[in-house]
Amino acid sequence: MTGAVLTPLIVDALGEFFRLGTLSEVFVNGLSKAALYAMIASGLTLVFGLLGVLNFAHGSFTMLGAYLGGLVMVVLVGSATGDLARVLFFLVGTLLVFAAIGALGGAVEVGLIRQLYDRPPIYQILLTFGLALVLDEVARIVVSFYGIQPITDWRAALGTKPAFMVENLSFAGLSVSPLALFQIVFGTVTIGAVWLFLTRTRYGMVVRAGSEDDEMTAALGIDVNRVFTTVFALGSAIAGVAGMLLMWDPVWGASLPLAHETLLPAFVVVIVGGLGTFRGTVVAAGLVGMVDATMTWWFQNAITFTGLPEMMIFLVLVLTLIVRPQGLFGVEEVGGH
Repeated sequence: MTGAVLTPLIVDALGEFFRLGTLSEVFVNGLSKAALYAMIASGLTLVFGLLGVLNFAHGSFTMLGAYLGGLVMVVLVGSATGDLARVLFFLVGTLLVFAAIGALGGAVEVGLIRQLYDRPPIYQILLTFGLALVLDEVARIVVSFYGIQPITDWRAALGTKPAFMVENLSFAGLSVSPLALFQIVFGTVTIGAVWLFLTRTRYGMVVRAGSEDDEMTAALGIDVNRVFTTVFALGSAIAGVAGMLLMWDPVWGASLPLAHETLLPAFVVVIVGGLGTFRGTVVAAGLVGMVDATMTWWFQNAITFTGLPEMMIFLVLVLTLIVRPQGLFGVEEVGGH
């Protein structure tokens, strides 16, 4: 009896899923998730590829970026502020968040992580995990002091979103979220800029050389410690900018849980792509984003089990570890420390 009931439901769901409108919506949502995951995970990849450090405080930098970006927008945007001005203020806020979170990341590398490079990785893991707890608790104290609910989304920051990003765009029978398109464009530009930095600039060449052999790089007269600080600051800054982008997204929003909600998928992307490989991170972000968007649609519209979409990306991780333990583009040994 159960099978007789489920079969028509599954057939109807398949018919709905393969409609052009549904496929386009899932595809755009998948690309937007991929862009966000790539931004967050790229910082982890840069830091691990050069420093060999798995930074468990990375999600906290994303959360702080969301709150700081929200603060900038709440201060600058008023009820009469037009859509164009809101976008311009968002770009200004992006620069401020990039600078502030980057400076925080650089300070963390110089003051804390640099002292542990010659110790086993467990020391770095425990340090960054403890740092995450401290940053999260400080953020909780600050936002609670100003009357902001730390667990739920910051509604005032969500309200600074331009009006044209609120309603879906409809054309030729297709419905697309303007915010998702904005995330795709913003994430693509960010990842493209990081790729150009790594492959087309002299400093990027130094970073890649340091990730391959930091001792030889130092022997050539390059200040490796400065390179380490720059890369850690850059990775932290990208995570903060991703947080500002999530501040406008009603699925995420600026809240304390954003720290671990972004850290877990970022680690999945990094491991699936291969630890320390930027190309693998981008490819894995696309894969995980599409799986996430597809499973979200199925478990919200067909099976109505909202707790499973997040678990499906970990199934991708498990399958990858079984079939190719080093990741899609990984090698057996990365990191110089």
